[in-house]
Amino acid sequence: MQSLQHFAIDVLRLTLWLVILAAVFVPLERLFALREARVWRNQSGVDIGYYFLSSLLPAALLALPMALLATALRQALPASAMTWSDAMPVWARWSLALVVAELGTYWGHRWSHEIPLLWRFHAVHHSAEHMDWLVNTRAHPVDMVFVRLCGLLPVYALGLVQVSTGKTESVAIALATTFWGFAVHANVRWRFGWLEQLIATPAFHHWHHTRNEHIDRNYATMFPWMDRLFGTLHLSQQWPREYGTDTPIAGSLPRQIIDPFQRETRTATDR
Repeated sequence: MQSLQHFAIDVLRLTLWLVILAAVFVPLERLFALREARVWRNQSGVDIGYYFLSSLLPAALLALPMALLATALRQALPASAMTWSDAMPVWARWSLALVVAELGTYWGHRWSHEIPLLWRFHAVHHSAEHMDWLVNTRAHPVDMVFVRLCGLLPVYALGLVQVSTGKTESVAIALATTFWGFAVHANVRWRFGWLEQLIATPAFHHWHHTRNEHIDRNYATMFPWMDRLFGTLHLSQQWPREYGTDTPIAGSLPRQIIDPFQRETRTATDR
């Protein structure tokens, strides 16, 4: 009964956040639309389903790996290795944790494109043929858990966040990157000049969702300079003409969840 109550509270909390996000992004997309579009499109129901599924399920799936990580780190590393960051100012520790998390997320995201088995799950996110804020929620739980682990593991391993006491920090990092994820998917025509070299923007991320070769560029969540560092940056004054993937993706949420476990591994040319 208590678990059911917690679940109901989580659903109510997520519903409230969804209302807040809609109140922010729907007016912005109406006022500054890159392309004219209806507020409710054919796949909006699927994306809302993903919003709840991907907010509730990954947390449960991450619990065991993070618990195992906590045990492994305590046994493998001296106590000093887990507490070296305590002497750092809070702002410095959080800034470094954000950069390290972004580095891990960059490579998790990139591997999701380059490794055919991982692409099975990540292709669901790229199936959207119209970009708006709600597309950010379209992510297979396996894909989301993998990329989040890639982002969080180095942060914990370096002691920037303590596994036993770092819930606040890890939640703060997750909230920052999640909100930014909604922003960069938004259907807005904003451009920010030289700032686009430093901070991810809709123009930066929209190119990542193209159906052409740029789908394998712009992996960073927040910092485009990381793509520049690893040779995967693409910035243009133009906007993509079309979005999506050539990998066949079912239209319904249940099939999108099940199919990656059954689909034969595809090569990079199928993207």
